[in-house]
Amino acid sequence: MDKLVPDPPPETPLEEAIRVDDQVKTREAIKRALDFYLSPDPVKPRQPSTMFLIQPNIDTESLLAHACESLASANTLTGNFADQLGRPERNTALAIQQIIMLAELAVNRALDRVDPQA
Repeated sequence: MDKLVPDPPPETPLEEAIRVDDQVKTREAIKRALDFYLSPDPVKPRQPSTMFLIQPNIDTESLLAHACESLASANTLTGNFADQLGRPERNTALAIQQIIMLAELAVNRALDRVDPQA
């Protein structure tokens, strides 16, 4: 029986070397892509800036008291700033003031749990 499709010509050593080199490059590219998506480099822990570093031995009560005072100051500043603004901007500033006030209430509650006044 005769074949309808002839056999491909035999590869020369140069063509075979190019084909093998292409396969190696393709495998390396696939490995890099899989490693990139499936095995990412471990994330380095974030190093805090030492410009404003809180001492690690400060007690929780002091931290909460300072946060409460800061939030109270921000609440007052935002209220004063809102008084100087027009209608749409004033509403935004008052919304920010309300968020600050809610955070202040949460910190006060945490402070009460740390150091009950009763």
